[in-house]
Amino acid sequence: MTLLKPILGALAALLLVLAAVAGSLWVHYQAFVATPVAVPGDRLVLDVQRGAGLRAVTRQLVEARVLPDPYGFLVLGYLSGKAGQIKSGEYEILAGMTPPEIIALLTTGKVVQYALTLVEGRTFRQAIALISADPVLTGDPGRLSDEEIMEGIGRPGEHPEGRLFPDTYLFPRGTSAMDLILRAHARMEAILSEEWERRAPGLPLKAPYEALILASIVEKETGLASERPEIAGVFVRRLLKGMKLQTDPTVIYGMGAAFDGNIRRSDLSADTPYNTYVHAGLPPTPIALPGRDAIRAALHPAAGDSLYFVAKGDGSHAFSASLEEHNRAVRRYQLGQ
Repeated sequence: MTLLKPILGALAALLLVLAAVAGSLWVHYQAFVATPVAVPGDRLVLDVQRGAGLRAVTRQLVEARVLPDPYGFLVLGYLSGKAGQIKSGEYEILAGMTPPEIIALLTTGKVVQYALTLVEGRTFRQAIALISADPVLTGDPGRLSDEEIMEGIGRPGEHPEGRLFPDTYLFPRGTSAMDLILRAHARMEAILSEEWERRAPGLPLKAPYEALILASIVEKETGLASERPEIAGVFVRRLLKGMKLQTDPTVIYGMGAAFDGNIRRSDLSADTPYNTYVHAGLPPTPIALPGRDAIRAALHPAAGDSLYFVAKGDGSHAFSASLEEHNRAVRRYQLGQ
């Protein structure tokens, strides 16, 4: 009995010490959980490799000086039950985030998104060059022929021009360039179909593809966005009357690499499939990537009687109903008379 009391006293003292230590650790842990991490430069892109677990990610955060030591984060991961739920990819760690917010982010799969913008009025090949040059996308479609690309998106034998929708596309690192091309193609198909279903009556267009061709011309001719429907109206009335479209962008497209920035009289009479000064009707394919507004304008042209337009030099155009009126506008705005 005399030996039992000292032992019990020692055990009680030990338990008190352990309780104090545990309490201190718990207080420290709670402070760790509630305290925002220190992110050098206020932003860190953490690249979590496929198969990386909690320990590997914690080591990355310590090496990046986001965490002072690994212990609190490891405990948090296991206590939260999310240690085995971390997903691969790039994650943006921002100053002000707390450890629980970082754990939550790493398990959501909400990885960093990069952006690439395909611009209205550019050609298919210009869009492909832009996609190929992107440092985040994988693959090099610029090395493929038009035929190979069209086969890759499930449209073998079709002309590629105008088939990609100009827009800003978001994607994570590691996305293939062909996947983005597929998205841009699918988006163009969806928007063209949607706008075609809502088209105005009485248009001289037999199919959505013809609307795409006309929209590409409207896109290239328009300097002022508000004029798209009026420019479309001129072309639609010309088609209805059997007049030649006589639009320079189609001539330039037909010239290809031979275009040096100037259109000569000989170019206007050159017999290419795209020369709308020589051939009536629409050219055989689109000449650029049209945006939704140009597609909508082609399918909802403005009413009126104008059959001609000429650039004023400020991005806008002067519209005329007769050749005589048009010639006066040309002398005024183009020849400075």
